[in-house]
Amino acid sequence: MYLQNIFEPAKIDNLIQLAIQEDIFTGDITTENLIPENLIVEGAFIAKENGIIAGLPVVEYFFLKRDKNVFFKQWVKDGIFVHKGETIATIHGSAKILLSGERIALNFLQRLSGIATLTAQFVERVKPSKASVLDTRKTIPGWRYLEKYAVTVGGGVNHRMGLYDQVLIKDNHLDIMKNKLSYDLPSHVSIIEKAVSILRQTINKGVLIEVETRTPEEIKNALKSGVDIILFDNMSIQQLNTAVRMVNEWNYSEGVRRPLTEASGNINLESVHLVAQTGVDRISIGAITHSAKALDISLEISR
Repeated sequence: MYLQNIFEPAKIDNLIQLAIQEDIFTGDITTENLIPENLIVEGAFIAKENGIIAGLPVVEYFFLKRDKNVFFKQWVKDGIFVHKGETIATIHGSAKILLSGERIALNFLQRLSGIATLTAQFVERVKPSKASVLDTRKTIPGWRYLEKYAVTVGGGVNHRMGLYDQVLIKDNHLDIMKNKLSYDLPSHVSIIEKAVSILRQTINKGVLIEVETRTPEEIKNALKSGVDIILFDNMSIQQLNTAVRMVNEWNYSEGVRRPLTEASGNINLESVHLVAQTGVDRISIGAITHSAKALDISLEISR
């Protein structure tokens, strides 16, 4: 399942409520006892470092949920590169609402902008190859929709949203099938072929099947099984070159499409261009979500 680069507010209602419950709960006792009820102020979201912005619609949606009279203006759009000191957005409304919501809003904006910025750096590093930079399921619980949205803002592509929308046969699946389950397999049929055969008979047509491979033998078995995507797990550049060549040179039957190829495992900004040069179609990188540094952004409030 691939997300469009379109923010759908209803998908984060529960997350926003959790953030309010966690931070504001029964009320902001500092603001409520110091700030008058009718005081109106204006705030500006300022970039404190260069980066790609993501999450402005989230911030607007959050404040409007708190007070429908808040006026929020985006001076840039999600996906735009901003420079340090640049005004990203302004907000006009109740001082109490702005002060009590400041940290929640910045948590969303800084985290998502950090993910978009890191994703964009990976996307830039794989050029001029046609390899896509993909995310993984290594996301903060409850944040997956937003984090995957930020990946698309940064120019990346979403891998499966969860366990329910695409098959990925991993090494643990195969090891359990091979060692714990009893299958009477002919000598010419591998455990990968058996797994794919079972899935083809049980899952809905159109659901992609991907298999994780670690050796040339497993790649060969994946090719024989007719999977849609072959994942090369934790392979060296030399191994990746061999793996891609195997897929490209395989003798496909008439009407059978070449599977997509995907590299994954310990890929960073220093190595990703070398991975892309092997000719893989996709590069999945857990770091773009689990290790992204928040982009430094502040909310400066005035009368």
